[in-house]
Amino acid sequence: MEHALALARQGVGLASPNPTVGCVIVRDREIVAEGFHQYDRLDHAEIVALKSAGEKSRGATLYVTLEPCHHTGRTGPCTEAIIAAGVRRVVAAMEDPNPKTSGAGFARLRAAQIEVESGILEEQGQRLNEGFAKWIRTGKPLVTLKSALTLDGQLALPGESSHLGRFTDRRKRSNWITSEESRAEVQRLRHASDALLTGIGTIRVDNPLLTDRTGLPRRRRLLRVILGSRMALSPSSRVVKSADGDLLVFTNAVERSPRATYLRKAGAEIVKVCSRDRRVDLDAVLAELGRRGILTVLLEAGPTLNGAALKAGIVDKLALFYAPKIAGETRVPFAIAPKLQLPALHSQTMRQSGPDFLLEGYLSDVYGNHRT
Repeated sequence: MEHALALARQGVGLASPNPTVGCVIVRDREIVAEGFHQYDRLDHAEIVALKSAGEKSRGATLYVTLEPCHHTGRTGPCTEAIIAAGVRRVVAAMEDPNPKTSGAGFARLRAAQIEVESGILEEQGQRLNEGFAKWIRTGKPLVTLKSALTLDGQLALPGESSHLGRFTDRRKRSNWITSEESRAEVQRLRHASDALLTGIGTIRVDNPLLTDRTGLPRRRRLLRVILGSRMALSPSSRVVKSADGDLLVFTNAVERSPRATYLRKAGAEIVKVCSRDRRVDLDAVLAELGRRGILTVLLEAGPTLNGAALKAGIVDKLALFYAPKIAGETRVPFAIAPKLQLPALHSQTMRQSGPDFLLEGYLSDVYGNHRT
């Protein structure tokens, strides 16, 4: 199963809007075939492996990271292909997170006298497809809020200002709060995301590119999403200059202004959504992104949007990079959200990232399981 999970990870950036799935076929204690899913190549991981194994599938054990499908979509049911191939046993990491189809694949396999076992390395399997699970259950993407902070919770050091963990001193030289290792990890988070979301304030302060610079393959460009209650995005900003069908601007301002026309000509798409408290409605933004098949969103923003997102309850997960530095004063806090009340983080993990450490935890249960 560990090998199947490793195969599934090769589909990160390539499988969305489908789940990432890996499959290994074992016969006589030897791996005879393997495969993982890539959306553009259609075949699910099980089909890739079964085609490779051929007759060696008969009497074999099939390890797969997600319950085989028992419905017809872009392809036929994997369950029928498994049965036809003569597989004796199926071992899965987890059930299908879709409540409408969960368990149906296992039931069909058992009805065909195939031995089925589920729940092997289940947590790893669930982490791998948490975005798909959130989207298939709610129609909205999983939102991970990422920030780089000092130990006392500031996004910048004294005398500097920043939204993304980068600060600019009085001589306009760009520096960073966190380490090179942490910045590389942020790029990996971007690669695993379908969209990157930020506010107009971050564009003004940092003028970032907001791109996936891992160099790893992905089937569709990282969608850069900018929120602005007014049409205030500068045509000279780097995100606009580099737009190539991957820039989406949500606003509640007039869509037919001269600036909006220029932004469209530059390659940006402008979407007007309703406002809430004079700001862009975050729920409406997520609903539209979900409609477009966006499963995962990485939120990289400043204290205002961080606070608004937390207060609106749209954040599912936190990824906080803490640098071994102390600001000593409150200037650029992690979030501005008076009277904010949040549930306690659960399923937290903490690990070293160069000289920094990364804290990850969940504010919601994307699988809808009851937690006590």
